[in-house]
Formats: sequence, C-alpha cells, structure tokens
Amino acid sequence: MDIRQWLSEYWWIIVLVIIVFSGLFTINQGYIGVITMFGKYRRVARPGLNFKIPILEHVFRKVSIQNRSVELEFQAVTADQANVYFKSMLLYSVQNSEEETIKKVAFKFISDKDLMQALIRTIEGNIRAYVATKKQAEILGLRREIVEFVKEHVDQSLEGWGYHLQDLQINDITFDKMILDSMSKVVASNNLKAAAENEGQALLITKTKQAEADGNAIKIAAEAEKEAARLRGQGVALFRKEVASGMTEAAEQMKQANLDTNVILFSMWTEAIKNFAEYGKGNVIFLDGSPDGMEGTMKQIQALMVKQAGAKQ
Repeated sequence: MDIRQWLSEYWWIIVLVIIVFSGLFTINQGYIGVITMFGKYRRVARPGLNFKIPILEHVFRKVSIQNRSVELEFQAVTADQANVYFKSMLLYSVQNSEEETIKKVAFKFISDKDLMQALIRTIEGNIRAYVATKKQAEILGLRREIVEFVKEHVDQSLEGWGYHLQDLQINDITFDKMILDSMSKVVASNNLKAAAENEGQALLITKTKQAEADGNAIKIAAEAEKEAARLRGQGVALFRKEVASGMTEAAEQMKQANLDTNVILFSMWTEAIKNFAEYGKGNVIFLDGSPDGMEGTMKQIQALMVKQAGAKQ
C-alpha cells in the first residue's frame, strides 16, 4: 500500500488528530485564561497545559494577575487658585484569582487601554477634588494624606472592576515658577526672622549673664571691703589698746621710781614728729613747736588719757 492509498483510506484519522491537537493550549504562569463558547463565558483555564473543545470553545482573553504600574503626570488647582503639578506612580493588580473576579476583569472593559484610561482619570479626579479643598502652602506637607484619601475612594471603584490599588506614590509636587519664587522668599524671610530672634535672645542672655557677673563681682568686692574695714578697725582698736596698756604700765613704773610721767608724753611727741617726717611723702604739715604750743599739746594728750582711764573704770 503506497502513501497515497493509505491517506485516501485513513484521512479521517489525520483530521481527527489535527482537531484534537488544535484543542490543546497553554497558559503561562501569572496568567489565567478565559474560555468562551459561541461568545458566552464558559470557564477559566489555569496556568499549564489545557484543553478546549475544538472549533466550539475559544480562548477569549488571558488575564494577567501580576502587579502592574503606570506613571501619572497631571495638574490640579488649590483653593487659593494655585496650579500644582503632580508626578506619581500607580501600582495595581487583579484583586484575586477567583473565577468571579476574573470574569469582572475580562468583561468590564473592552481592552486594557480603556481600563487604563478609566483608572488614570479616576486617580486624577480624586486628587484634584482633595487639592481643591487645600491651600498651596499646605500641599507639600500632605503627601501621605493625599495618598490615603485616594486609596479610600479609588478602591471602591477598582473592586467593582476586579482590581486592587496596591500603592500610590507621589514622587514630585511642583508649582509655577512665580509661586516657587514667592515661597522661597517667604522661607528666606522666616529664616532671617528666626535668626534675628535667636541672635536677640543670645545677646539678651549674654547681657544678663554679664550683668549677673558684674553684680556678683561688686557684691564680692563690697563684702571683701566690709571685711577689710572690720579687720582694720579691729587692728586700730587693738593697737590703741596695746598702746594704752603699755603707756599705763610705763607710767606706773615711772611713778614707782618717782619720775615725771610727762617724759612719756614728750617721747610720744617726738616719735610723732619723726613719723611725720618719715611717712609724710612730701606733704607740708604745720606744727606749733613753741614751748606754749608744746605745753598745750601735752595737756590735750593728758586729758585724753584721763578720759580713757575714766571710761575703763
């Protein structure tokens, strides 16, 4: 039997084999196949080798369950009419691999392009709605609040489409050049104001500490002067006491020896004149050196000694 004869007899076997093999297909890891029959949803096909009814069943779509990302650039307007420009990164994925979720993903949108357009417009709309309630000076400090607001509102829409928002990162927030320049001036003026306040406080602290130090120094000096004066007074008093004691003792001894005590006064007078000459430092001192003047001085000294003796008694 030649090949032509064999083919003419068993052609139906070949056709059957071809039909059977045409029903085999594979689904890659990370994807789930959606099978339809006559345009109607039939079932899902998991990763690996699968079989579909030839001619009747059709692989309508292969849905990716992997994470997907997209970069967004758009503009929003604040409550005080300032233009804000956003650059962000959106990370999303199919909610899960359950059959109902896969059906939503496969049939909600005609194509991935339509899904992407709806997703981007939804994100932008929510961010614009939030920014419109804030002033431009607040926006830079509200990155986290913006992300939380968008996640809270967008997740509700995405769940109806079978998707889940994994993450939203706002990478950059900028303003018009005029606004940036004015913000820079405000920051610079605030820094200068803070620097001036700090400098004033530092100067006040320095002056206060200096005044405290000067006051303490004056107080210490006054205390020292007071103590020195007290000690000098005690020294003078002690000196006078010792002089008086010595003169009294000398006078007693001279009385016992029947000598005139005026000799002591004369000795004191001459000693005083000697000290005037030695420690006067060139100053002119007028003394009455006549006999009458000397006699008058002696009487004054005697009266002083009598007064001191009476005070002791």
